[in-house]
Amino acid sequence: MPELAGPPRNGIGGRRLAAGTGLALTLVLGSALPASAQPADPAAPVTRCQLTDPRLPEVSGLVEVGDRMLVHNDGGDSLDVFVLDGTCEVVTVHSAPVDPYDPEDLALAVDGTVWLADTGDNTGTRTTVALLALHADGNSSVYRLAYPDGPRDVEALLLAPDGTPYLVTKEVLGASEVYRPVSALVEDGTVGLTEVGGVGFVLTGTPGGPVGRAGQLMVTGGAVAPDERWIALRTYTDAYVWPLTGSDVAGALAGEPRRVALPEAAQGEAISFTGDSSALVVAGEGLPGDVTVVPLPVEAPAAPEATAAEGSVSGLLSGGDGPPPVVAAVAAAVVAGAVVWLGGKVVRRRD
Repeated sequence: MPELAGPPRNGIGGRRLAAGTGLALTLVLGSALPASAQPADPAAPVTRCQLTDPRLPEVSGLVEVGDRMLVHNDGGDSLDVFVLDGTCEVVTVHSAPVDPYDPEDLALAVDGTVWLADTGDNTGTRTTVALLALHADGNSSVYRLAYPDGPRDVEALLLAPDGTPYLVTKEVLGASEVYRPVSALVEDGTVGLTEVGGVGFVLTGTPGGPVGRAGQLMVTGGAVAPDERWIALRTYTDAYVWPLTGSDVAGALAGEPRRVALPEAAQGEAISFTGDSSALVVAGEGLPGDVTVVPLPVEAPAAPEATAAEGSVSGLLSGGDGPPPVVAAVAAAVVAGAVVWLGGKVVRRRD
């Protein structure tokens, strides 16, 4: 059974923050940054269904495909991707004998490969992280990655249209870094990562999350729209949407995002676009848990800007260093269509 390199698990997949962390961060940040004004609400979120299956206690990644949703848990001792219908009932489960350390996000390539970002590292001790590939034929692959400057905690994966994977770090002070591989991925080997930019978040005043106001700054998931025109990152409380040109994810994240306040949730981590790219679909850990559709406003409010005093902890980091290389191991990029996993059968659907 392939197993990822890294320290022994702490029994909860390295996932939970230590007791009191939320209170401590609230005390530290409580008056450090002013909360921004709430965004306008052009259309109310709609609860699509509720997660109640005991096999899904910690949903961390989600992708909508057709009338189905693919989700995975944060943790477990095998690579499991659950296919849900529109009522949140489990239709089938695709599994592989890979023992993940801390899988945090999910992306789907047009060839039917499901990519899981096994990149969680709350304790900052992993020497490598990994992308796990669950192929449509049931086979699986492990691709290890190493940061150039020490461990990072990452819960967001953005799979660019050209197939390049980008990882966005989760930071308690809101200054997230963006990484991509330096070369093609190598199965059962390790490839370096390079920092290509960053994005800053400030307090918004939106309630939710397990760590108080700090949850407004911490990136917990990412998504690329099926029409390839948008990318999104979410925190525990808000979603941020950027226009995307080509596959320049780093360049997009250096631009001006639009913010969408998300419904209050105890631990919101998963985010996807709907099939028509007109709305977001969000979910999180805990049972019962809502899967909610959040419409994108035609003119979404701009994200709050950091003041001069805030710039040291949450200002925009440096931009990218040119267009991303095509990563051969992920070359089947998400283009005009999608692949639907239905009971082991792969069906291509084009919009």
